[in-house]
Amino acid sequence: MVNDEIKRSVMLNICELHAAGHRVVVVHGGGPFINSILEKVQITSEFIGGHRKTTPEAMKYIEMTLLGEVNSGLVTLINHLGQRAVGLSGKDGGLARASKRFHQEEAENPVDLGQVGNIDQIDPTILFDLLDKNYIPVVACVAPDEQGNTYNINADMMAGAVAGAISADHYCVLTDVDGLMMDKDDASSLIQQLQVHELQPLFQKVIVGGMIPKIESCQIAIDNGAQSARIVNGTRLKTLTDAILEHKPIGTIISK
Repeated sequence: MVNDEIKRSVMLNICELHAAGHRVVVVHGGGPFINSILEKVQITSEFIGGHRKTTPEAMKYIEMTLLGEVNSGLVTLINHLGQRAVGLSGKDGGLARASKRFHQEEAENPVDLGQVGNIDQIDPTILFDLLDKNYIPVVACVAPDEQGNTYNINADMMAGAVAGAISADHYCVLTDVDGLMMDKDDASSLIQQLQVHELQPLFQKVIVGGMIPKIESCQIAIDNGAQSARIVNGTRLKTLTDAILEHKPIGTIISK
């Protein structure tokens, strides 16, 4: 969310959900902000299979940006809008445990992505503690492994893991399109509802590009305890409140 107006709109939606009695957890990435800082310090980003190959030097700037700029900014905005937010990452309170991720194409050797990780475990205790005290947790996608090494985690994957661990009633994935389309160039081809078992045949045909990790995160969420998942257009005003408070049939809903 680089656009300040969209960012404010989404955070206002989150505050309205919280005020209506929903216990909300926000999980965010920060790709454009990371791109900007790495460009400024002249660190070249290499992407392999959609993942940013992350050197130890790059990881320092990524963590600094995610926590010091993006996370802090969202927390400040939520507090300004009248609710109480607390910023944290997967390192805090033992929230997440990660392991090194390797990328592998068919018939090729695994490629080391550096400090890019998979989420192996989520312990939601710290989230429930904050929710019980009426805070909105805002989570940055950085997590340690068992040895204390820090990893950059794909935001969709971490969000799905968190949603599953807290058994979320509603897992909402924000993107800049109205949901999953049968034809990505035809807005009228929106798929409104799917069950998890219907997803696999759609990969590489309907589920392509940036939609792949979002659908995979929905699978992770539901497989690990979330009740439902929904992909919605975060650039539209009132998207979250329309979906959850007004029960409007927007986006693509994925269920068991």
